Amino acid sequence: MKQIAPVEAVVFDLLTALLDSWSVWNRAAGSDADGLRWRRTYLQLTYGCGAYRPYENLVREAAVEAGVAAACADALVSLWGTLQPWPEAPHILGDLTTRGVRLGVVTNCSLILGREAAERVGAPFEVVVTAEEAGYYKPRPEPYRAVLDRLGTDPARTLFVAGSPADIPGAAGVGMPVFWHNRAGLSPVSDKARPLLIADTLDPLAELVR
Repeated sequence: MKQIAPVEAVVFDLLTALLDSWSVWNRAAGSDADGLRWRRTYLQLTYGCGAYRPYENLVREAAVEAGVAAACADALVSLWGTLQPWPEAPHILGDLTTRGVRLGVVTNCSLILGREAAERVGAPFEVVVTAEEAGYYKPRPEPYRAVLDRLGTDPARTLFVAGSPADIPGAAGVGMPVFWHNRAGLSPVSDKARPLLIADTLDPLAELVR
């Protein structure tokens, strides 16, 4: 396994790399099939959005476009407090913290929902940057640069843990090495930017970060 040394900080995608948001979207939609179609439509809208528009509006627009009831967007917000971290996340992040690795999050979300979701992980994040604060949605460079600026770390020594495939070229584009936690078995969006490692669990972080 390729190792990066020294790593000053690890920055995470929040809603896919650390939290099982897929299950919450599915519950809000009423079925796994509707939830998956809705979420994929939302991701397409977000990736093409660029400058920030209210997160909740994009979620509602995606529901309508995907043929899911618009009221499901309200259900998603109501269920936000039920977000759960992936089972190994608390241990992995606790280990990184004990070893003195700084932790950050950058997420395509509103300020309020982003803060609430970050608290659901239960980790001492030094920095949480939302698309609303950055003014743009990932994979635009502004959100990644915002978290680097607030951490004050060298991009080459700041590992990014992607959950969604668009985060790979996005984070790599500002100079961060990328580990893709591909829990959902998604397909890459680019052949040009390649992650250091792809895994369906966060466990490799323990060895990847030295």
